[in-house]
Amino acid sequence: MSADAGTLPRLSLADIRAARKQLGERVLTTPVQLLFGPSVEAAFAPGTHAFLKLELFQRTGSFKPRGALLNVLALSEAERARGICAISAGNHAIATAYAARCVGTSAKVVMTASANPFRIEQCRLYGAEVELASDVHAGFRRVKEIQETESRAFIHPYEGLRVSLGTGTLGVEFMEQVPDLDAVVVPIGGGGLASGVSTAVKLMRPDCEVFGVEPFGADSMYRSFAAGGPASIDKVATIADSLGAPFATPMSYALCRAHIDELVRVTDQELVAAMRFLLEHARLAVEPAGAAATAALLGPLATRLAGRRVGLIVCGANIDAAGFARLVGS
Repeated sequence: MSADAGTLPRLSLADIRAARKQLGERVLTTPVQLLFGPSVEAAFAPGTHAFLKLELFQRTGSFKPRGALLNVLALSEAERARGICAISAGNHAIATAYAARCVGTSAKVVMTASANPFRIEQCRLYGAEVELASDVHAGFRRVKEIQETESRAFIHPYEGLRVSLGTGTLGVEFMEQVPDLDAVVVPIGGGGLASGVSTAVKLMRPDCEVFGVEPFGADSMYRSFAAGGPASIDKVATIADSLGAPFATPMSYALCRAHIDELVRVTDQELVAAMRFLLEHARLAVEPAGAAATAALLGPLATRLAGRRVGLIVCGANIDAAGFARLVGS
């Protein structure tokens, strides 16, 4: 694989399969569930079949360990001795804490003050030191200070070849589990998940379409596509804080731009409706980001993907009972 400046990073199936072997039992091969029943058939366009890739059952409750672990495993002994740091609304912070425990190092994570209390507690249970920042922009500034003053290795939440290799393992799994998908819908925050999944899908099934979905209040990748390069947003304004990346980055943008056929956006109201839908019809209690792909199929992609076999990535479920009830009951 290569990532020369100004060129598209090249990830092969061999690279992705080697990454999966390296991850080993530290990550799980998550199951797939077909949505079915009269009420499901009524909700989707006729003939549409939706397959859920249940990455919420991954270790730490989201897809994030796939990339975080690959980055931590690549550190030298000296780097591990100095510890690692990360910035996250929650899922990447938990995954970084888990990765640190796997290799026997320390983790200091910066989270936004609005982060769900369940996520903060999970980080601490894995042994991480947690700092809270006022917002994601302040969080990125603080983690840079930690990296420089404490010489900790920064584990980026969504940028880098190893992040994309890690999430590529999810894409390969999904295509092997349901080899005749017509389309895959993947949530986008910073693009780490989408960059790897979309690359893997196109390597295995070039005719399978890939759609990215973002919330309107955190649409940095949508704006980047429109601008023709990585763009940023002033603030994150969505209940799907796991998708609240303040800016796109060169590598994840390049891979998404090359392999994603179309981006769509969903409202917070559509996310809540999809959370309720997954609870009622799949018995899954997911965080807002975990419902994003379903929201897209129920909403902006309903007509476009009518009558097709569609893969939906349920990317995470790190939310406490009170927070979930507050959202779905609203």
